[in-house]
Amino acid sequence: MAPIRLRTPAIAAPGERSFWLQDIAAAAVTPPLVGSACTDVAIVGGGYTGLWTALRIREAAPGMRITILEADFCGSGASGRNGGQLHSWYAEIDRLSAVVGLDEALRLCAGTVEAIDELVELQRSGSIAMDLRLGGWMWTASARAQEGAWTRAVQITDAAGAARFRTLTAAEIARRCGSPVSYAGVVEEHAGTVHPAKLARGLRDLALARGVEIHESSPVRDISPGPPATLRTARGELRAQKVVLAANAWLAALPQLRRHLYVVDSQLIATEPIADRLDQMGWEPGLAICDAQQQVLYYQRSRSGRVVFGRGSGGIAFRGDFGAGFNRHPERGQHNVRELHRVYPGLAGVRVDHDWAGPIDCVPEQVPVFDHLAGHPDIVFGMGFNGSGIAQTPVAGRILASLVLGRKDAWSRSGLVGLARRARLPPEPWRYVGAQLVRQAIRCKNDAEIRNAGAPAWTRLALRLMPGSRGDR
Repeated sequence: MAPIRLRTPAIAAPGERSFWLQDIAAAAVTPPLVGSACTDVAIVGGGYTGLWTALRIREAAPGMRITILEADFCGSGASGRNGGQLHSWYAEIDRLSAVVGLDEALRLCAGTVEAIDELVELQRSGSIAMDLRLGGWMWTASARAQEGAWTRAVQITDAAGAARFRTLTAAEIARRCGSPVSYAGVVEEHAGTVHPAKLARGLRDLALARGVEIHESSPVRDISPGPPATLRTARGELRAQKVVLAANAWLAALPQLRRHLYVVDSQLIATEPIADRLDQMGWEPGLAICDAQQQVLYYQRSRSGRVVFGRGSGGIAFRGDFGAGFNRHPERGQHNVRELHRVYPGLAGVRVDHDWAGPIDCVPEQVPVFDHLAGHPDIVFGMGFNGSGIAQTPVAGRILASLVLGRKDAWSRSGLVGLARRARLPPEPWRYVGAQLVRQAIRCKNDAEIRNAGAPAWTRLALRLMPGSRGDR
């Protein structure tokens, strides 16, 4: 049987890593895989998904040997360079319901609330110092076209008796986040922010303490299916009875998965520390905010008083193949700077100290998918988090653990399991050409709407080509 070939990630240079990764002191990495070894479960990818999966398997099957192979170091990918926003899946309940039905969507959403509580307990107990602050998550509008973006999710949640969101007045938005531009929205109070890199490192250390073997600097080149499967790195070979593919955007290397997966980049900036100014503005610590434009803005103030401001750029990788250009964009976050100055005009003179980018694994339905690789019952995968993963990957770990262990339970029977039921994307080069047209349409539409002007008619036609309908977050 032909080997399954993976792509080796382009490792970011130290100066191109996220503010979060540069903010934490360098830690000794675990040794790379050298020579031959055996394990019960091999996990490809040492980010949130891979680490949570390892922890969930350890909880359910304490005697199993679990080995994580990470190309760089744990958390060096999306897990260490995201916006650090922690909120439940209730904001996506309309999308979840469309895939799994309302009852299960509510169960999955409740699972993310439990995950938030789990993170709170991990910090309270001293297990992981992740700078978690439950200051709330605001979903706001700063232009007429954005008003009511949250209505469907709120209606479904309220009708089910969950009541996660509370409507905000313009005065409360201004008082709590200090923006004179955002004027409508809702808040989920049991939500907030974390330091993504501290969380990733903490999960790694927790997994090591619980007996999970981790080999960093060990990119997997190919996998010969088994059983046992054989995973090959530059210097080693690992035989495993079961394999979990938890490599997010890098799973686009597999043609079977690329039919359902597209990779876009998201860009972030971090300002110089300005805690005193943020305090004067009234921006509450631990409060995360999203602006409801098509390419969603997401921002928080770090514990050190920096504004971390992110935006999905819509840049897409041809055939899902991306390299070092996705680590740092040539624009150096200029669109983010422009939007920062629009949302916070009083910060126009503030220095930007960091800019970085990263790939996001997206699927048309905008909610993740899990399954076994076709023809390979011992290899499972999870992908398509669409930029929301901090409270979602603990749930993903439960699904992947049940699939690996062959359990017949609510997690393995989840409606999120099943690639064949998901929409397929057009083949290349039409996918790439269409994506470029959609990207230009979104930028043109956004630029018009933030001026409260009408978008050109051609943008509405072009956006019909877009998988999903609300952009990534």
